[in-house]
Amino acid sequence: MPQKLSTIISPEGSLEVLSQQEVNRLRGTSANGLHDLLKRCSLAVLNCGNPTDDSRALMQAHHDFEIEVLQQDRGIRLKLDNAPHSAFVDGQMIRGIREHLSAVLRDIVYVHNEIQHTPKFDLQRGEGITNAVFHILRNAGTLKASREPSLVVCWGGHSITREEYDYSKDVGYHLGLRDLDICTGCGPGAMKGPMKGANVAHAKQRRHDGRYLGISEPGIIAAESPNPIVNELVIMPDIEKRLEAFVRAGHGIVIFPGGVGTAEEILYLLGILLHPDNADIPFPIVFTGPSDSADYFKRIDEFLAFTLGEKARDRYRIIIDNPAEVGRAMRRGVDDVAAFRRSQNDAFYFNWRLNVDTGFQLPFEPTHDSMAELALHREQPVHELAANLRRAFSGIVAGNVKEEGIRAIEEHGPFRLHAEPDLMSRLDALLTSFVAQERMKLPGSEYVPCYTLG
Repeated sequence: MPQKLSTIISPEGSLEVLSQQEVNRLRGTSANGLHDLLKRCSLAVLNCGNPTDDSRALMQAHHDFEIEVLQQDRGIRLKLDNAPHSAFVDGQMIRGIREHLSAVLRDIVYVHNEIQHTPKFDLQRGEGITNAVFHILRNAGTLKASREPSLVVCWGGHSITREEYDYSKDVGYHLGLRDLDICTGCGPGAMKGPMKGANVAHAKQRRHDGRYLGISEPGIIAAESPNPIVNELVIMPDIEKRLEAFVRAGHGIVIFPGGVGTAEEILYLLGILLHPDNADIPFPIVFTGPSDSADYFKRIDEFLAFTLGEKARDRYRIIIDNPAEVGRAMRRGVDDVAAFRRSQNDAFYFNWRLNVDTGFQLPFEPTHDSMAELALHREQPVHELAANLRRAFSGIVAGNVKEEGIRAIEEHGPFRLHAEPDLMSRLDALLTSFVAQERMKLPGSEYVPCYTLG
């Protein structure tokens, strides 16, 4: 039975004032209330340091956890009952966790009030969705207008080997030595390693304003609790806006070994960059890992060439077992981004010029019907195939770790995917390799596939 603790705290760093209407909505457990969303995301933040990638198991282990927003004369306070004991030291909540808890509250309130329930944003059109992403990031203080481009997004799996984790730290170290900041999905594994390495490098360089930005969303945060190095946390409303936030705010991307979630991110990124409107936009991408990961990237590279064509290979570089070269390549690439944006009078802090097709923006709800109906064949434009493959991998992620997806699989059996024969065999080989390398779940957890191919 996990140890638990109850307390009342004040927010740290953001959103110390709420209206009575907002407080009531955060308390309400009805369909129009935000209490359940606040509870799930808050528990994920409080669970920092306790490894799990099963969001439903986390909720079950802490079924008696409660959070209540208290309105007081001098602002709000948060009443926590039966919170994970690991979030406290000598009865006091760890400051970083208190900051993350405040960020959760800030983003939930802002998205509900200013994005989802207002006519200002048309969330069925690409322009409206991009504007929503911008406003969420700006409200969180993430967009730094006065800073030169420096933000490197690092993607990779939460379930990786110790060697791969240590390698991701080495890469982060070499990025940090070159005055580059880190943005990840904020969880463990390849999301934590680069931040840890960059943190040491920034200390060596006496750089006191290093950024360790974590971008998550409610469906995944319980399975990937924010790691303690994150000093800026943003909760986007769904996976599509989370992915767009990465590519709009970041100036380059480093991709470490991972599972279906990483494959989803790669397909999203390349699907966007292969759009003709984005052909001339510089955006450095490096796939990297230790020598033992060479086969992993060989399989990814072959799958991308088969599905998206040889042009996809022109958009990324594979560097194996050379953290310093990754650092040099990314520094040069970010400098190219800075020069391009300067020549075009573009903003450094948000990539407005990038054309993101609505197929990558509209939320996809992975159900048994929607997964079975995905068009997985090559008789369609490359960016549309990439969008559909991205949705397929997103559905598998949901079935693996998200509460709603796990429940759907238990009730109705595995998702069924249909594809043309050649693509099906390639997809099967890729997914089978992820299972064999234990990239679907944390080590020690038996993996039962949430999908079938046919």
